[in-house]
Amino acid sequence: MGDDFDYPNRGVRPRGPVLSALSAAFPGIRAVQEQVEPYAAWWREHNREAARAAGPLWVALGDSMTLGIGAGAPDRGWVGQLSRRFEERGWQHRLVNLAVNGARVEDLLERQLPALAALTADRPAALVTVVAGSNDVVLRRHRRRLVGRFTELLDRLPDGAVVSNLPNPHREARAVDRLLRDRADAGTVVLVDMRREGPRSWWGRLASDRFHPNEAGYADMATVVERSVARARLLGL
Repeated sequence: MGDDFDYPNRGVRPRGPVLSALSAAFPGIRAVQEQVEPYAAWWREHNREAARAAGPLWVALGDSMTLGIGAGAPDRGWVGQLSRRFEERGWQHRLVNLAVNGARVEDLLERQLPALAALTADRPAALVTVVAGSNDVVLRRHRRRLVGRFTELLDRLPDGAVVSNLPNPHREARAVDRLLRDRADAGTVVLVDMRREGPRSWWGRLASDRFHPNEAGYADMATVVERSVARARLLGL
């Protein structure tokens, strides 16, 4: 795709009235929400350069956590921290981050998977990661469709994609976990087991909005993904 790639990492939905009210009332929430636009703009420019470059490609799909919201800089989320670890271990690569703040699984299906397909039309990505679904479990009307949409997502991902489960107690999150374990056993995906391997406590690991991870929390997430990639021997590291 090269010079033609221009992907806006911006959400298509306006901020809801509840979040707007909370942002107005609580400085910690407002401070994190004020990261959304500049972080999306930063990744958009980064992605343009990465798409023009040569070398192995990592494509990250997801929501605000993959965008790095809550960290001190866009590249200090789990994606940026893990990218640096890979480079330190000798894997030189290009990183294209397709994440969008507030994304639900339907947004991955409608926007991010087509962008992935365009990026990999001539050559498959060396690594595809997915951390998504947290926004789907917030409201009941979205939870009802989560398992079906996640199934479609897995059906459309390339074999060997690295996909996280959801460390959430809702039965829909548990159903997604079972779905992922079945696919991992079949060898079509690599499971990132945030339910069992993620932080036991988020004390000291959350940003000022008390929802998104801070850099310490993202470092722990990066470790779980890193271990999953290593166990699967995807990159020869």
